[in-house]
Amino acid sequence: KSQGFRGCLRVVTEWATRRRKAEKVDDGTLNRAPSAKTIARLITIGRDDLSKSESVTVAAIEGGLPLLVEAREAIAAFQTMIRKKSITDLDPWLEKARTGLVASFANGVVKDRAAVSAAITSPWSNGQTEGQITKLKLVKRQMYGRGKIDLLQARVIGAG
Repeated sequence: KSQGFRGCLRVVTEWATRRRKAEKVDDGTLNRAPSAKTIARLITIGRDDLSKSESVTVAAIEGGLPLLVEAREAIAAFQTMIRKKSITDLDPWLEKARTGLVASFANGVVKDRAAVSAAITSPWSNGQTEGQITKLKLVKRQMYGRGKIDLLQARVIGAG
């Protein structure tokens, strides 16, 4: 049964209210603490890609947790080092990162230093292979219980 004009109007009004609340900038305090997953997502996104409300949330989080700012900067520096393929920045980054929140990650980099150095300096990447494997696993999971290997093969070859 259709809701008619009033039902549609109510839905539109509700979404407009939600949008206004999302874009409303308070005094910089958070009404409720965001989840750890939300915080991780917000601190790894570039500042230019954040909405107004997300920027306020990040500012409030960083104001309360200065160690998180250092961790964000360490993560950004590592990403930049990988993208620019700058192996000379690895040692200074490791020294700085060992004292912050990303110390366990830095220790893992030290343990697997040869692989990290190769990833930074080598022109080769297995990204294409990993992407194909991820795609295959996605199709397999979507078809779980629906068919045998012949149907999976048809979906993968047909989707390629």
